[in-house]
Amino acid sequence: MLDWLKNINKEHPEFWKNYLTKFDSKPNRFVVLSTETSGLNPDKDVILSVGAFAIVEDAIIIKDSFESVLLQYQFLQDHQLSNDFIIDSKMKKLTEPEAIESLIDFIGNAVLVGHHINFNIEMLNEALERLDCGRLRNEALDVDMMYRKHKDITDKEFTLDDLCEIYKIPKSDRPSTSENAYRIALLFLKLKSRLGIK
Repeated sequence: MLDWLKNINKEHPEFWKNYLTKFDSKPNRFVVLSTETSGLNPDKDVILSVGAFAIVEDAIIIKDSFESVLLQYQFLQDHQLSNDFIIDSKMKKLTEPEAIESLIDFIGNAVLVGHHINFNIEMLNEALERLDCGRLRNEALDVDMMYRKHKDITDKEFTLDDLCEIYKIPKSDRPSTSENAYRIALLFLKLKSRLGIK
């Protein structure tokens, strides 16, 4: 049977239905998102931690933020990986379903911003599929693509560290997903003004 036919009458969780209703209105904020994952394959890997900040009217809203370590014990055990970072982390710890539900509620209809944001979105879509939800509907902007558009560069990609060095944004000795999200937010504000994005 075709996938879309299977999904027509599927009963989605309440938080997902609530998320879908938010797209009746135009977004009034950006959400800058950074994830740490177990690898680079959305089909096989999982999200280990998430950090996010809201941007409203060219200001990073520190109080309007989200961060969590996802308790992926089973995945780590199955792949014989250490869970020391979970124990050591001071971030809020949630199961994957709890974290994804909270994150989706936090994101709402915001325009998502990130460094290689499509990868983050694919990882979130895989986690949402495990919860019997659909795919994210948010618009997205990528700071690497924004920089390359600004400088008219088509043959090279830039790491987050490359971009931060170009714009003199300091790097932490022990970067976390929240730290990376904040650095991406600073980059985004610089590029947004240069590209005339409202």
